[in-house]
Amino acid sequence: MSRKVLCFGELLLRLAAPASERLLQSPRLDICVGGAEANVAVSLARLGHEVAMVSVVADNALGQAAVGELRRHGVDTRSVRAGAGRMGLYFLEAGAIQRPSRVLYDRAGSAFARADADSYDWPALLDGVSWLHLSGVTPALGASGAAAAIAAARAARQAGVRICFDGNFRSSLWQEWGVDPAPILHELMSQADVLVADHRDIAVALATQIDPHAADGGLAKAAELAFAAFPNLQRLACTQRQQRNVDHHALSAVLFHRDGSTISTPAYELPSIVDRIGTGDAFAAGLLHGLLREMSDEAGLHFALAAASLKHSVPGDFNLVDAQEIEDLLSGNGFHVRR
Repeated sequence: MSRKVLCFGELLLRLAAPASERLLQSPRLDICVGGAEANVAVSLARLGHEVAMVSVVADNALGQAAVGELRRHGVDTRSVRAGAGRMGLYFLEAGAIQRPSRVLYDRAGSAFARADADSYDWPALLDGVSWLHLSGVTPALGASGAAAAIAAARAARQAGVRICFDGNFRSSLWQEWGVDPAPILHELMSQADVLVADHRDIAVALATQIDPHAADGGLAKAAELAFAAFPNLQRLACTQRQQRNVDHHALSAVLFHRDGSTISTPAYELPSIVDRIGTGDAFAAGLLHGLLREMSDEAGLHFALAAASLKHSVPGDFNLVDAQEIEDLLSGNGFHVRR
């Protein structure tokens, strides 16, 4: 059986204020490559998997640099093409103590958003693939992104390729487009075998209300509704985050299975967070790693949470850790100097 994973989404450039400064407090921005699906692709490549990226970047030096960064980490970029338009950007202002972080998107008119939804040959792109990874960011970018994501999911389902979908609800992007996200997200989730989603993602897709003040944050109700609505769904997982302050979180995880079983983890205390961007993507990649390695659900969930926890220590969007580092954390040997 093929172990190839295909990730579809937009490559972004992240421009961040240095340290904990406000945006443009000083005339400097730190730049790195990111994007939800690209983050998953890099994580999986570093965990030893064959993974390819499908995307469209600007036909200029910025697009070339973004593709080169993925290639440097072992991602197959032969299905990333250049097109008319610009690179999508996002600006990050990292918070501190009681001041929350802020993200400003600048993605309108990007090469990815402008790409024709019919320009992707999904049967060819999915040939030899075992998993397709998508997220809710792509359909939020506009009609073309939504149509392309739905076409990819339907083609994967028809070809017997399993689908992992990360809800990644971005209200500001959907508001900019001005469309009801519910029917689009419902269609994408209905194709998925695995959902990385919380109560809000499910509530939006099903156009309903889920009480976030329930003992488990509404997750059990969200899982019940999701399994009833989405017949292909086998697993729903997400992290649970308690914020002591901006720099100190406690992170745990829970997984619901269609057979009715539920697995939850103890929390990791993360008292000196370096960078929380991309931690959800690190979690999704960890889950896929567990499935690809045929781990038990419990082992896979613990691996995914450890991967997400370690990402909090790594600057940038990508989770630049390997499987041994994650296993060391799980075994309690993560604090020893590796020589």
